[in-house]
Formats: sequence, C-alpha cells, structure tokens
Amino acid sequence: MAKILVVDDSPTQLANMVRICEAQGHQTVTATNGMQGVELARTERPDLILMDVVMPELNGFQATRKITRDPETQHIPVVLVTTKDQDTDKVWGERQGAAGYIIKPPQEAELVAKIRELLGA
Repeated sequence: MAKILVVDDSPTQLANMVRICEAQGHQTVTATNGMQGVELARTERPDLILMDVVMPELNGFQATRKITRDPETQHIPVVLVTTKDQDTDKVWGERQGAAGYIIKPPQEAELVAKIRELLGA
C-alpha cells in the first residue's frame, strides 16, 4: 500500500490518524510539528501527507506551502486535518496547495475516502 506522513502535535490525534491509515494497510511516518513534516516529506517521499494546521514552529498552512512549492515534494498531495472549520480557513488551505481539507476529529469513513481518492485506489 502507500506510505503516509501524518503531521500533528497532538499525541491523541496523531495516534488516531495512524490507526486509521494502518487499518487500511498503509505504512505511516509521523512528525509532531510543521518543520519535521517538511523535512520528512523530503527524506521519506510519502505518497500522501495528513497535516494538522495549529502546531508549534511552523504551522500546517506554512508547511503545506513549503511542500507544495518545492520541486522535490510538490507532487505529494497534502490533506489538512484541522479544528479550523471556517470557510476562509479552507480557502486559505487550498491557496497553500492543499488537496483536501477535513475537520477534526476526522470521521474514519471520510478520511479513508479522501485517502483513496488522492491515491487513486
């Protein structure tokens, strides 16, 4: 299956998304802040990234922008998974290059459907 990078500073949210991904047979790599997420996107070359927005050091919008504008990682789809539920947040996420936007806590069926859609599975 696919390699999915999960980026979230909440241990509970991180564990939940890892559990959902691994239950679908995917391999996961984790990061707890945006800077780590950008670095792991470059070194691990995941097939997909699930990215929180509100994090220390580099937020998810900033990390998504770095990933989607870097020629080495711009092909990797990024899904923002966040508590920020305003339409303006979603639009801003899309402007940063996000391929999807899911409100936390993610419903398992919604997250699985988005992963399958973006991986073409």
